[in-house]
Amino acid sequence: MENPNNNWAVRFFTLWTGQALSLLGSQLVQFAIIWHLTKTTNSATTLAIASMMGLLPQVLLSPFIGTWVDRGNRRLFLIAADATVAFATFILALLFAFDLVQVWHIYLALLIRAVAGGFHHSAFGASVVLLVPKDQLARVQGFNQALNGGLNIISAPLGAYLLSVLPMQGILAVDVSTAIIAVSIVIFTQIPQPERSEETAAATFWQDFAAGFHYIMAWRGLVILLGLVMVINFFYSATEPLTPLLITNHFNGDAGKLGLWLSLFSAGTLLGGVILGVWGGFKRKVVTAQFGLILMGLSTIVVGLVRSDMFWAGVIANTVMGLFLPIINGSFGATLQAVIVPEMQGRVFAFVQSAAMLVSPIALIIAGPFADRFGIQPWFFIAGLSCALMGVAGFFIPDVMGIENRSIEKAHHAVTEIS
Repeated sequence: MENPNNNWAVRFFTLWTGQALSLLGSQLVQFAIIWHLTKTTNSATTLAIASMMGLLPQVLLSPFIGTWVDRGNRRLFLIAADATVAFATFILALLFAFDLVQVWHIYLALLIRAVAGGFHHSAFGASVVLLVPKDQLARVQGFNQALNGGLNIISAPLGAYLLSVLPMQGILAVDVSTAIIAVSIVIFTQIPQPERSEETAAATFWQDFAAGFHYIMAWRGLVILLGLVMVINFFYSATEPLTPLLITNHFNGDAGKLGLWLSLFSAGTLLGGVILGVWGGFKRKVVTAQFGLILMGLSTIVVGLVRSDMFWAGVIANTVMGLFLPIINGSFGATLQAVIVPEMQGRVFAFVQSAAMLVSPIALIIAGPFADRFGIQPWFFIAGLSCALMGVAGFFIPDVMGIENRSIEKAHHAVTEIS
């Protein structure tokens, strides 16, 4: 469905601004909670469980959430998701204020926030294609990626500052306030709904769920592309947890060097998002993404090979990794948004996200013992090599390179056949 409204930018970026404020509040809370758990428990197990509370809903529930979103009103889902986050955070703030909070309260709040966040992510992502003209999708994806990079730069130092001047309940109140602002904007923003035929409207939840799965499996190019992404994610999902050990064990660095390493990576992400937002990528978005994979893989290989006395060479290579990440994600995201029929967007993106993240827990289990035995850098080298090889391989797979040729008419026909 094309958006004929010439004022799409005003409507979309008004909505986008509210969601950006809400995301900033969420990141401040995430930083503050992790710091609180670190200081009060000093337990790696506690931190791991807290991370799993945010990861598991994305892996296990995303396909179901995507199906619900496609069946319902996406605007109402956005309102309900932000309101749920605000309510759970408000209750947690009260527990902190009255000094009643326990670790399991925090686990439960993180779990509720993660589930609500899953609904929010799916509903917002599926709404973008109905709010933004197709020729602007890559640019919008670039600005989204830049937003994430920018927030990653400021959220940690801002969170640290707020912790020095506010109690925990004060920081949680900031998140509640930003969520309320986001809800208020959504309430006054019109979000189009995808058209559903009589057959699809009469389908049951499980029929819609199965339709989303079959839609993907019948699309050879998407299945192959998802396989490439899963290989890359398997190795890259463990690079972030291994980074502190890379800094301390290999570069003999301290917290300052780690902070510099992470901040410049986020700065690279911000720059890459801006570049994609202004440039829009090559005419064929999949080409932009595949070249990005090759270049990000090569920069990761450099991180895996650089000597311990060449910290700045590692920092530069790591920043380049950050630069290409939004270009890859934004280009792939815009490609799929342009060719997936609107009524299937929630389900398909949820299935793709769930499958892509499914390998992360396995990678985390393997990466630790591997790094203990062979060192940190070999894992980075293998991650970079796999990324570059998947980028090269994609150019030789016609179904991947032709993924943008799938017309909406053909996709609608596929949906009709499934129904």
